[in-house]
Amino acid sequence: MKHRCISMSNRSFVFLLLAVFALPLALAGCGADKTGNKPAADAAKKESPASVAQAASFAPQTTATRKVDKKAFANKSSAAKGSSAAKDAAASNVKYNAGEDPAFAKKCGWPVNCPASLPGSILPKKRIVAYYGNPLSKRMGALGEYPKDEMLRRLKVEVARWEKADPKLPVQPALHLIAVVAQGEPGKAGKYRMIMPDKIINQVYGWAKEANALLFIDIQTGHDNIRTVLPRFEWILKNPDVHLGMDPEFNLIKSGKKPGTKIGTYDAADINYVTGYLKDLVKKYNLPPKVLTVHRFTRNGVTNARSIALRPEVQIVMHMDGWGAPWLKRDSYKDYVVSEPVQYTGFKLFYHNDTKKGDPLMTPQDLLKLNPKPIYIQYQ
Repeated sequence: MKHRCISMSNRSFVFLLLAVFALPLALAGCGADKTGNKPAADAAKKESPASVAQAASFAPQTTATRKVDKKAFANKSSAAKGSSAAKDAAASNVKYNAGEDPAFAKKCGWPVNCPASLPGSILPKKRIVAYYGNPLSKRMGALGEYPKDEMLRRLKVEVARWEKADPKLPVQPALHLIAVVAQGEPGKAGKYRMIMPDKIINQVYGWAKEANALLFIDIQTGHDNIRTVLPRFEWILKNPDVHLGMDPEFNLIKSGKKPGTKIGTYDAADINYVTGYLKDLVKKYNLPPKVLTVHRFTRNGVTNARSIALRPEVQIVMHMDGWGAPWLKRDSYKDYVVSEPVQYTGFKLFYHNDTKKGDPLMTPQDLLKLNPKPIYIQYQ
């Protein structure tokens, strides 16, 4: 099947006006498989916050051996070989959707050889199910779309759906707050980003505690540097139930473009800085390991992925952040997440954008067919 490519000209951003201020804008490579299918270039779209006042378009496995009586087991052995051959033949006839084929995942390097989990690690013992957004906007995601009590009720429903779909893996709810929001204008700092007031962050942290949920601090840097912005949040990240997300789309220092006019990128060096910083926090405050989600929906969203360092103190989730039809999302998951293993995988579902053309929202059962199975699920 020839993949349909979606260019930036098809992506749209809607800018938001909030209260008295504007809140706009809101890895070893495997490549194509041997069937000749090309990776879907920038396949899935991503919904991003933007301003009402202006709209921009762009879219070790071990084996035990023992001696056996060859004569006694000859017949059984022949039968077993026949049965094995039949199973292999049947397996070769299985038709997988993109992102589901276990042989392709294995060829790419899954499962990843990760550092041993430290005490208190969330992954892979639990699956995280998160609501994403900002309480100052109804259009940036589920976290802010509904009143607090309704939002938490809806999140609880999603958690129950995942518990039912995969009862072997406990589910940990989370709120994923966009705490630094990319802007369409430079602002006073000239950095094309807005840092949320501490009281907003504390408000959402209170909601998370009420729901026995984690809090994720998500950062869209605009023209600021992650090395400058991240230390600003030590006061909240020093808590054991607060984790981090970083969004390459809105890291635009290199291009110098305004958020909403070009898709940004992070290099492995940036991600390694962040995991090094989190590692130091874990040691400084005697914390359990931190989870870091890295949004990705394009080839260049993360560069030099093979150079991303894995640290026991930080658990990295490469998060498939695109929106579109189910086939398009699976293509993107295969090409940008499965093909470049890092550590763990995530998958975002958009209540509105995934379904606006009449396509169904992917279900837990759909996502559990993927290989590897995403262990972080985010709803926007």
